[in-house]
Amino acid sequence: MEMELLTEFPHAHMDRRPRKRPRLTWDVTPAQIGLLCGQGVGDFASLVAPTDQTCPLPFYAKVTRNASPPQRGDDKDGHYKFAVGDNLTPRYKIYSKMGEGTFGQVLECWDREKKEMVAIKIVRGIEKYREAAMIEIDMLQQLGKHDKAGSRCVQIRTWFDYRNHICIVFEKLGSSLYDYLRKNSYRPFPIDLVRELGRQLLESVAFMHDLRLIHTDLKPENILFVSPEYIEVLENKVGLSSMRLPNQVPLR
Repeated sequence: MEMELLTEFPHAHMDRRPRKRPRLTWDVTPAQIGLLCGQGVGDFASLVAPTDQTCPLPFYAKVTRNASPPQRGDDKDGHYKFAVGDNLTPRYKIYSKMGEGTFGQVLECWDREKKEMVAIKIVRGIEKYREAAMIEIDMLQQLGKHDKAGSRCVQIRTWFDYRNHICIVFEKLGSSLYDYLRKNSYRPFPIDLVRELGRQLLESVAFMHDLRLIHTDLKPENILFVSPEYIEVLENKVGLSSMRLPNQVPLR
């Protein structure tokens, strides 16, 4: 049977340009958000045409609350550049910097979804640190799976990849053992407190060994008290000096 050849493409009017991937919510710039005409960022169900053609004034407040921060680029060492008040994805808002190390930085952030403060470890945007972070995430998830009570190790909430930085979300804990040592001018703790700290450390290390895991960086900086509360205790009867001690002793 002889087929008739078409001399013209039947849908010549169609736009055949390649399609880009849909933008993630934290990729959207404030100017583009304005096109949504009052829809809240991060709510995909709201990305529909508005029923009226006017944008109410409160729309601007919704945009600035969840808008992505400007692209500042990393510093020379690959650390993420941020400003207090920035959003780290639409879910988290940066409140303060808690610490910095070889791996990256730890930021105190507000979790809008869970309505709680969290600590987010932002790993340097360098491949070897990104790879190490993925191994750390795997270990933390294994520990969390077996630590049902959440009393043996710091609890990982979730993780995500943001602007080439692995971000690990942890529960927010109190000061480290090193912080207390430093603030007390490295004076020794009361013996009862030393015994309790030693007991918890040995139990946590034994828990890891049962899972055939070894902690290779056990030091005062990596031992955190669960609560930020502390008490001032007089070091001697005449009250010439005092020590700052944790009010609650549970560790992570």
